[in-house]
Amino acid sequence: MIIVRKGRERGHLNHGWLDTYHTFSFAGYYDPRHVRFRSLRVINEDRVAPGQGFPPHDHRDMEIITVVLEGALEHKDSMGNGSIIRAGDIQRMSAGTGVTHSEFNASKSELVHLLQIWVHPDQLGYEPSYEQQTLPVEERRGRLQLLASPDGADKSVTIHQDVKLYTSRLPQGKSLVYDPRRGRHAWLQMIEGKIYVNDVALVAGDGTAVSEVATLRIQAESESEFLLFDLA
Repeated sequence: MIIVRKGRERGHLNHGWLDTYHTFSFAGYYDPRHVRFRSLRVINEDRVAPGQGFPPHDHRDMEIITVVLEGALEHKDSMGNGSIIRAGDIQRMSAGTGVTHSEFNASKSELVHLLQIWVHPDQLGYEPSYEQQTLPVEERRGRLQLLASPDGADKSVTIHQDVKLYTSRLPQGKSLVYDPRRGRHAWLQMIEGKIYVNDVALVAGDGTAVSEVATLRIQAESESEFLLFDLA
């Protein structure tokens, strides 16, 4: 079963400094049909104006993954971490028993475009922790590149949940195949371009929930980039 979540139907708020789309219910946006998928709780696509951002705020008991698509994001937190996250970087913060952090556009002139992802952890009360990796973008061209996993395989960041997060940049006319294990589920989130997943068309901003499908055949109609979550 493949169920499409059209990008144009996502929750959308434009605060001036922040233009954001919510795949799942978040903050002031609530849709009972789209609250979560398996352990995947949030996929927010954010565009933050130069010099603007999220002032210090609290989180707990959530695995928070940030993928910067364009520009640079400045991160600071109560664990003492301070870093700049750029395109090609993957950041993971386990909020655990509680953490305070801020995120600001690191540029005074350029927009920052990012995806923020929340995954429910496999248990509550973890010690808060932080991890950031820079992964070679050329390794995702025409193939799946692992960004996050339970065991940190292939230099991916480690998350407290039975989830693997991949990304791929698929050239026009190219295809790849992914075979979820029996009983697994998948979510594919489009970033750019147009693809077909088992003949279902997806464009930038679209997502799709996949269950009880043995093989995903992904074909790029144009140069495309997407995330693929393999979920319990």
